[in-house]
Amino acid sequence: MGYVHGYSAYEAGRLRNSANALSELLHAGVRYPAGALVLEAPCGVSAQTGFLVRNSPGARFICMDISTLSVAAAAQDWPGPAFLAADIYAPPFLPGAFDHVFACFVLEHLNRPAEALGNLLRVLKPGGTLTSIEGDHGSCFFHPETPEALAAWACLPKLQALLGGDSLIGRRLYSVLAGAGLDDVRVEPIRIYCDPSLPHMMKGFVEDTIVGMLRGIESEVIQRGMLDAAVFRKGVEDILAIKTHPEGAFCYTFFRAIGRKPD
Repeated sequence: MGYVHGYSAYEAGRLRNSANALSELLHAGVRYPAGALVLEAPCGVSAQTGFLVRNSPGARFICMDISTLSVAAAAQDWPGPAFLAADIYAPPFLPGAFDHVFACFVLEHLNRPAEALGNLLRVLKPGGTLTSIEGDHGSCFFHPETPEALAAWACLPKLQALLGGDSLIGRRLYSVLAGAGLDDVRVEPIRIYCDPSLPHMMKGFVEDTIVGMLRGIESEVIQRGMLDAAVFRKGVEDILAIKTHPEGAFCYTFFRAIGRKPD
């Protein structure tokens, strides 16, 4: 497994900015009852944790991530949940320990997503639910398009595939979760759309999320010879220019799936 975006301070800031921009969409309806024990896996730098805690103040949260640096940063931001460094392929919990599991933006980075889900289901109690949120880079459309912008964006799914991930997994969430053994799987597309009438989304999604991801992989794209440096940088600037273009528009789809562990 390789996290395509890395663990830099820049990436931590990008994650938080993106989470703030998308919170009302990604977390709509995600609520857990008082007393429920919820596992967030992974938690990263706690970009999503705060919204989980605020939306379900009576629930208890245990948040894990493979990165010790991310866990340490997350624990500084949120004193309430318990944070620990652990591998999603081997979560260190007893079978059936959790009422619910929340897994956001993780399956796309795994070369063995079914195995990871199987381990999360092991620590989920019968009748408990698992929520998975994933993007789908193939759902990205924007205007104006330039050849350089298209070429720069294409580097992200290619690099993710080289590192063993699947940036198109969002469209397959039903089959992935059902194949792992979850019942009653329901998938909801979460469509992101930005135009000049939505400047806050142009900033939060186009600049902070999309351009932020591309800038974070620039050095590796160039080192691997995936695209000429000047072409990549122009492509990124062309995408950023959509934010202020009078005819600019950007579309992207996330997918949120919820399934239940059989009784």
